[in-house]
Amino acid sequence: MTLDETDLRILRVLQRKGRISNADLSEKVNLSASACHRRVQRLENEGIIRNFVALLDPRKLSLPTTVFVEITLQSQSDDILDGFEKAVSRIPDVLECHLMAGSADYVLKVVAEDTDDFARIHRQHLARLPGVAQMQSSFALRTVFKTTALPI
Repeated sequence: MTLDETDLRILRVLQRKGRISNADLSEKVNLSASACHRRVQRLENEGIIRNFVALLDPRKLSLPTTVFVEITLQSQSDDILDGFEKAVSRIPDVLECHLMAGSADYVLKVVAEDTDDFARIHRQHLARLPGVAQMQSSFALRTVFKTTALPI
């Protein structure tokens, strides 16, 4: 699907204000309300817009600690990769899991209440992941900035 400048304007606004009304969105992107609605539906149907979500403040939900965990597996056979990915996807505290090129096989982004809570997550979940040879955790001291908006 080819995106024109109007599609990109719609996407830029929606990335920052997902709850904007169609009337307000159409005004911001210089379209009629019906044309704007059709374009948003097309962007959803094509899978460019995957979902609309609420972004929560982890501090206000008592999850202020972010930990990045680098994991090296025993090998990179399909069975070990598949088993690891299935198991890690079931851990609710893991927000992201990335297969990497470089020294680690995976990098996880984990949220926790504090270091004690991360120790619990480590004991109950991370240490039990299949195929893990080595694990290294790094605690984020402060989030300088964070966005979900893609640079379009």
